Amino acid sequence: INYLYDLQKFGTKFGLENINRLMIAFENPHEKFLSIHVAGTNGKGSTSSILSSVLYASGLRVGLFTSPHLVSFTERIRINGQEITEKEVIELADEIRKTAEDIENLNPTFFEVVTTMSMLYFERKLVDIAVIETGMGGRLDATNVAVPDVCIITSISMDHTQVLGDTLEQISAEKAGIIKPDCDVICAPQQPRTQKVIEARCHEMQACLILGGRDLTWQLLTSDLRGQDFMIMSRLNDYKLHMPLLGDFQLENAALAVGALETLMKKGVNISIRDIARGFSTVRWPVRMQVLQTSPLLIADGAHNMYSIQTIIDSIRRHYTYSRAFVVFGASMDKDIRGMARILSTFADGIFLARSGHPRAAEVAILKQEFKDAGVQTDTGKDVTDCIADALTLASENDIILVTGSL
Repeated sequence: INYLYDLQKFGTKFGLENINRLMIAFENPHEKFLSIHVAGTNGKGSTSSILSSVLYASGLRVGLFTSPHLVSFTERIRINGQEITEKEVIELADEIRKTAEDIENLNPTFFEVVTTMSMLYFERKLVDIAVIETGMGGRLDATNVAVPDVCIITSISMDHTQVLGDTLEQISAEKAGIIKPDCDVICAPQQPRTQKVIEARCHEMQACLILGGRDLTWQLLTSDLRGQDFMIMSRLNDYKLHMPLLGDFQLENAALAVGALETLMKKGVNISIRDIARGFSTVRWPVRMQVLQTSPLLIADGAHNMYSIQTIIDSIRRHYTYSRAFVVFGASMDKDIRGMARILSTFADGIFLARSGHPRAAEVAILKQEFKDAGVQTDTGKDVTDCIADALTLASENDIILVTGSL
């Protein structure tokens, strides 16, 4: 793990030269299995997890590559829901390190090595299909060596502007870069200028576009703390489903997953309606509107930009009744902290700021100044645990506590 994180000294490089050289060195493991490639700003992980759960329920051997991890590095690479072991991480990292050292002027980044690790692992463990989530962007992301059978583009909003561009059009072009010739593309409803960029890319690549809100629609039936019952309507079928993931935004992700599954079914992958229902009912994806406690209601959600903060607040207001709301918040240094502060101020009766142990996490003093500049009063704690304890001390059983910010 130290070796992998030390690679961050090479920074974040965007381009496919290094990853292509690594793939060639290992005889192109990424070409040995079916794949679904998932890009977007919000909902990538949830959509990927839903797909993995359904494909596993269908009897397939399923790889899942996601980032970041919450507790253990091994969360990033899974097969049939089981994380790669620490021993396997050690063996693969050592093998890739030695190979990379033999390639002239390679100097791979952390994410390039981890992507290579996932592709090798999936090939050697003989997966039938892998669900691969982009790290950042798409066009120049290391995962874009994938040769996908289906591409998914989730909701796009402003994020990582210092790398991907400072307009929605630029960011959308980077995300749409995963679209390959003759590939089916399942796309979330987008703002008009974003949709225009994606439609142009699909036309250029002669890719079939299946659009959420047009070709895929959804309707919430019932919702409680145990999950949601809902309908997904496609051009091929209507699906009545249940999943334990909460939040209106998860219905959009669910619809994208159904669109991808139907595309695989048309390509001959054996997936039944019963498999889809079973896979949805057993999906797990932590820290996405996750209820940790009910009295007071304590919810954790990794909302990390203005769009996702607004979305989680809208979902809470729509589905829960509460007296007061408290927020525990922290964020990476590169996020629009002031913008998120303005939105949170319309929701919270008290805001606690904390810094996590992650090296990119903004210091509490920086967070406090950003909130102050947005006209928002805050409290601070030594760490996340302290802030949650303080919020729990203040909250009554009819209140709500939202722990949110960068994962």
